[in-house]
Amino acid sequence: MERIVKQNLLYDFYGELLTAHQKEIYEEHILNDLTATEIATDFGITRQAAYDMIRRCNKILESYEERLHLVERFLTAKEKIKEIHTISQRLLREDKEQMKEDIRQIESVSNQILEDL
Repeated sequence: MERIVKQNLLYDFYGELLTAHQKEIYEEHILNDLTATEIATDFGITRQAAYDMIRRCNKILESYEERLHLVERFLTAKEKIKEIHTISQRLLREDKEQMKEDIRQIESVSNQILEDL
């Protein structure tokens, strides 16, 4: 999975478990796509402190996922729903084709009955 998508999903699921300060800095990095240098400037901290905070938040969020597997379950459910949708669409198409064939047969039988009369 793409790193940015994974980070966003982890934040969506577990972000509320971070402290207010961690959330503030991590949001700037993940949601606003700021670099550690830009964050450091905005918050009046060193670039290294911003970088360390981002890394620490990544580790915290990943550790929650290792224990709870909510993102994994979400992605699995999403794939299964997609599969169900695909199958149901195929069944609808097949049912329509079957219905068309049934109508053709009914018309054919009806025409034969009318001709016999």
